[in-house]
Amino acid sequence: MKRSLKLAVVAALALGATSAFATNGSVMIGTGAKARAMGGTGIGVSHGAESALTNPAMISMIKTDNEVSIGGTLFMPNVKYSAKDSTGGMFDASEKKSDADTFVIPAVSAASKVNDNFYMGVGIWGTSGLGVDYRDHGAGHMNMVTSLQSMQFGVPLVYAQDGFAIGVTPIVQYTSLDINYMDMMSGNDVGQGQATDINFGFNVGVKHTIDDITVGAVYKSKIKADIKDQLVNAMAPMEVGPMGFVNSDNTRYSNTKLASPAELGVGISYKLGESTFAFDYKRIFWSDADTYKDFKWHDQDVFALGYEYDAGKWAARAGYEYGKSAVRNTSNTLVNMFNALGFPGTQEHHLTTGGSYAFSDKVSIDGALTYGFQSKKTLDIPMNGKATVKHSEVGLTLQLNYNF
Repeated sequence: MKRSLKLAVVAALALGATSAFATNGSVMIGTGAKARAMGGTGIGVSHGAESALTNPAMISMIKTDNEVSIGGTLFMPNVKYSAKDSTGGMFDASEKKSDADTFVIPAVSAASKVNDNFYMGVGIWGTSGLGVDYRDHGAGHMNMVTSLQSMQFGVPLVYAQDGFAIGVTPIVQYTSLDINYMDMMSGNDVGQGQATDINFGFNVGVKHTIDDITVGAVYKSKIKADIKDQLVNAMAPMEVGPMGFVNSDNTRYSNTKLASPAELGVGISYKLGESTFAFDYKRIFWSDADTYKDFKWHDQDVFALGYEYDAGKWAARAGYEYGKSAVRNTSNTLVNMFNALGFPGTQEHHLTTGGSYAFSDKVSIDGALTYGFQSKKTLDIPMNGKATVKHSEVGLTLQLNYNF
């Protein structure tokens, strides 16, 4: 375990920090190449060491005493915003593409078999984020720049016996939020710089295998971060008067917390010869997460299908994932505008593929290609206007595995 821990930490330092990205709202569909190639499934199917965050109980199915996975995702979102108000005034914005369009997201995992009943691991993962960059794109885009980033460090601990396993991953989460834009009324820049915090949470998962069927379940806790006055100051120019951002009584917006939402999921997989079929369902509780509930995000039901053909030396994978957008039209037009312009977590459909190749019994490589189909959402904004956000994305994941 000491050797695999050292490899994981060194690899994480080499890959560096995560940046802004999004899939289900602001949550990635998977944190490893195998899961991402299979539509994000991983609650009821094991992907070795990379399962530590998706369902820690699944690391009890590693095939050797130690396994290390070192990888990253090149993430390329394509977000476009346009708007039109009924007066032809300040909220008008021709369609422009966000310049925040290329990011690197690390994922490093290690797992070890301590004895027949106990497994443990370690990992560092980029898990969620969101961001746009509309600097110099015109007044209607407000020079909006947002960057939300989350990275998690976890140590999965698993007890297994007779096909059953239960695991828990204590988590340390790093969160960063930055919001900058131009106040359309005064022309002044609004922004407090980057707010960061480190907080704690956990994931707990179970799995049971009977013959060729494996079922699993997982719960991920909500993790709150103190973002200080980042949002308080960002919302101040928007909360006065009848169009107030959140507070209809003209009181100041005062929430200084941002929470990664809790998740609850179940999954099942069936192995038939060289083929494995997997299905996951999870619910993401945005409406109970600090700040997201102020932005009126809805809870999300996410469905994922995955398939793998394992020929031994190589494997092929494919998948599909769907989650209805957490961003919906609300009666508060400033909330709608800020969601569409600054936090467009509107992706819904993902198609995925990938595979593996084993160079030897110890070394293999995984790859995954994910494509988020373009979503188009139109929301009401001030002055009886309409804003349209279009959002598509491509992700390329590569991962090197070492077994010993």
